[in-house]
Formats: sequence, C-alpha cells, structure tokens
Amino acid sequence: MISRKEKLQKKREEMIEQNGVIFLDNVSKSYSTGSPALNGVTLRIHKGEFVFIVGDSGSGKSTMIRLLLRELTATEGAVYVMGDDLAKLSHRKIPKLRRNLGVVFQDFRLLKDRNVYENVAFAQRIVEASPKDIRRNVPSILATVGLAGKYKAKTRQLSGGEQQRVALARALVNRPTILLADEPTGNLDPKNSWDIMKLLEEINEAGTTVVVVTHNREIVNAMHKRVVTVRKGVIVSDQEEGSYIDED
Repeated sequence: MISRKEKLQKKREEMIEQNGVIFLDNVSKSYSTGSPALNGVTLRIHKGEFVFIVGDSGSGKSTMIRLLLRELTATEGAVYVMGDDLAKLSHRKIPKLRRNLGVVFQDFRLLKDRNVYENVAFAQRIVEASPKDIRRNVPSILATVGLAGKYKAKTRQLSGGEQQRVALARALVNRPTILLADEPTGNLDPKNSWDIMKLLEEINEAGTTVVVVTHNREIVNAMHKRVVTVRKGVIVSDQEEGSYIDED
C-alpha cells in the first residue's frame, strides 16, 4: 500500500515533469503602497535550464526572487518550487526549501569576521552536515570556483571577484537543484564579471538549474541563453537564445 508521503512525492514529481522546477502560475503581488509589483505572471523553468531575467529597476524582478525564496507570498496565483506550492509550506519547512536553492547576491553577504573556509562551511553547518562531510565538501567546492589556495584568507583581504567566488561556493556547497543569482556581476569589473558568468555556465552544464537576474546587456547578448524580459510587473518577452530588449 502506498503511503501518504509516497503519494505526495509522486504528485510533486509529476508537477515538476509537467511544469518545471520553478512554476509561477498567474502570479500577482501587490504592496500596500501602490500598483502591483507583478501582475498575472506565468513562468515555467525546467530542470537544467539557464535563464536570464532582465528588466529595468522596479520591473518586478526582485519581487520574483523574493517569492521564490518564500520571503514573500503571492497576492494571487501560486508559486511552485520543486513541485511544492510555497503558499502551503509551513514555516518549519521553509529552511528545507532554501536548501534546494543556492542564492548569490550583488553585495556578496559574506561573514566579514570569518575566513573563506569558514564562510563556506557555515552553509554546511546550517544543514547539519557532519564534520567529515564539511572537511571533504568545502575544499572541493573552493577548488571548483578557483579559490583552493585562499581558504585561510579573511574575506576583507579578497578582491570583489574573489568575494563573489566565495559567495558562489557557499551557494553551491550543499548541491542545490536551483541556483538563483541576483545581479551577481553588479559590483564587479568586466573581467571578473565574465569569470563569474563562465563559472555559472559550467555549473549549469553540470546539471544545476541557473536563474540570473541582471542589467548587464553585454553579457546577456553574448551568452545566447533563454531571456525573460519583465516590464512593469508583466513578462513582455520570453526568448530561447534571446537578447536584451530595450525599453520602447
């Protein structure tokens, strides 16, 4: 006899197969201050995709990321991540959701009083990884992002590009299914920006679903990935091998 837990897992897998690892179903999000930040957005992102989400400031991109992290809930519609309806998740299950979501921000958000190794190990300790696993996984992911020789360095001693690599290692060390990168090159020079984007591409090629929110027109146009353009809370374009669309 199939248990309730097995039935739920099967339903979750069917949802992922049909609608992707990320599914926004006619989602609107309104704040008390004025017009909707998102208005009737439907978006499917399937396992293994690399997707750019672009648009001007105030278009709704950041709201979308916060909905996916369950920092916000939709006013209307439903948000699904890995087959789970986020509005129905209890608060105690939100940390488990976020273990499947690696997140990289523009401002790095590193622990400034810790060294590189400890910043990455912190993410492992949150999920209660064993000391043995931490000793194995942290050096491995630091090597992946090109920081094998910097593990003892304090983050304030690093360049902006190196700090973003630490943030990326921290986001990836728990092997998330999905990586969300919110303006990951916003504080970097062109060379470091391209280095980070090449790393994201390699991570995607290894099987991780990558979603990048960015204003960087040059990178979007050069990489020929799927591009979703958001304008005033509405998706106005969704192109395979797309490009950055300027405001009319």
